[in-house]
This record gives sequence, structure tokens and C-alpha cells, in this order.
Amino acid sequence: MTDYTARTFTAPDGVKTWYRHYDVDSTRLPVLCMHGLTRNSRDFEAVIPAITAAGRSVIAVDVRGRGHSDHDPVPENYNPGVYVQDMFGVLAQAGWDKVITLGTSMGGLMSMIMATSRPGLIAGAVINDIGPVLDPKGLARIQGYVGGAGGPFADWSKAAEAVRAINGSAFPKETGYAFWEAFARRTCRELESGEVVFDYDPEISKLARTGNVAPPDLWPHFEALAASPILLIRGSITDLLESSCVADMLKMAPHMTYAEVPDVGHAPLLTEPEAASAIDSFLAGLD
Repeated sequence: MTDYTARTFTAPDGVKTWYRHYDVDSTRLPVLCMHGLTRNSRDFEAVIPAITAAGRSVIAVDVRGRGHSDHDPVPENYNPGVYVQDMFGVLAQAGWDKVITLGTSMGGLMSMIMATSRPGLIAGAVINDIGPVLDPKGLARIQGYVGGAGGPFADWSKAAEAVRAINGSAFPKETGYAFWEAFARRTCRELESGEVVFDYDPEISKLARTGNVAPPDLWPHFEALAASPILLIRGSITDLLESSCVADMLKMAPHMTYAEVPDVGHAPLLTEPEAASAIDSFLAGLD
């Protein structure tokens, strides 16, 4: 596994954001990896080695309330506007004034908002299974499981069962236990008691249940992002990004590169051959 340095950024409100810094001695544009609503930086462990091998430094964050980052004592702060300010703080701490973003789901929304707030910051963006319009079917599914997924679980086996119950429809061809245990170890953590819990603040469920996961109109944010090269990756059976939205995105950003991962829903892991090769090609075309 590629080595990284664990670092933290402390926001003005005192909440610490933990992140992995993979420092490569290179002049190539670095990459900022941002995960989805209930995930963390472990989602990118298998993706980052190819990026660093190509000569790019990488930061992969645990957005506040997830993973090693602090839980926010004010649940209302669990919103993309606050997350984006945390990202600006992380980038300033690293001394990065121009980056490529790689964002899955919520992380892709964050890329759009960052492009609006800081024109010129994002030199290119990979957005994974998200767009300016969120399919109500996917939102309803997310609202149904966030905060109500159960736990703690007696062991990793039970955690793997729970993770499969939530995500099985998105990965219908994955029937082996090893896949789901690995999935659980990316999304859960073990307590001192040996029990296993999901690795995010349960208060985040309040945000999801209200549907307040993004600004009401994301098109202006996507238009701002479209000033830079974009790679959109979509799972072919996703329930959050309709093909009609993809068509509208291509109208607004005709230069956007598009890759679809077959037989995968929300959201591709980015290790699939279609996704991995698309990311490699896209990054190769940037400085």
C-alpha cells in the first residue's frame, strides 16, 4: 500500500478534519479525493496507488463526522457548505492553490460548490455517479438506510451482512463473502469491545432524512465546474443519476468525458476496469 502521512486541519469552529497526505516529489497537479455521505478516505485506498505512481500527490479526506475526523457538536453543520470550507482549509494547509478533484457522490457535489466559490482552483474534476439533479428514488433509498442501518454488530461477519443488505442491489454480481467483508472494513470500525459500528456520526442521518444533502439548484455549480475538464463516471444501474441528467450535463459541458460501469449501481468503487482506465486516461491529459 502507498505510504501516507496522517494530518489534521482544525476549522475555526474547532472541529478537526483528518486526512491522508500522499506526498510525491513532482510538479504535476495534485489530486483531492472526497468521499460520499457515509463513507471515508478508505474508499480510495485501492485507487490512489495508480495516481501516485503517475507522479501526483494526493490528499484523501475524512469529511467531518466520518472516520478519524471529529464529530461535530452542532449537527446542522453537516452540510456541503461547511464541508467545502473545510476543504479550502485543508488545501491551504497543504499549500495547494490548484488541484484536480476526485469526488464520489457527495464529494462530487462538493467539487461543484468549490468551483463556484473559488474559480480557478479546480483544474479538472472526476465526479463519480452524481449530477446536478438527484433522482428521488436514490434519495429515498439513502434516507431509508442512513442512521437506521442497525448496529452495533457482534463481529465483522455480521457487519458484512448488514453492508450487503444496504448495498447489494448496487453490486448484484458480487456474491462472495470476501467482497462484502472488505466493503464493511472500509465503511465500519471496530470498538474496543470487539463490536463493529458504522464509521460515521449518527447525527448525519438527520441531514439525510430532511433531504438537505445539496443546494436546491445545482446547475449553476455544475456550470462553474464545467469551465474545467470533467470526467463523469456513472454506474449503469444507478438510482441517483438518471441518463436524462447525463444528457443535459453533456449539453452544458460538451467537452465532458463520460464512462459507464456496467452492472453497478450507486456508486462505482472506481476500481472497475471501465472506471480505472477512464481515470488513468483523463489524468494523463492534465498537467
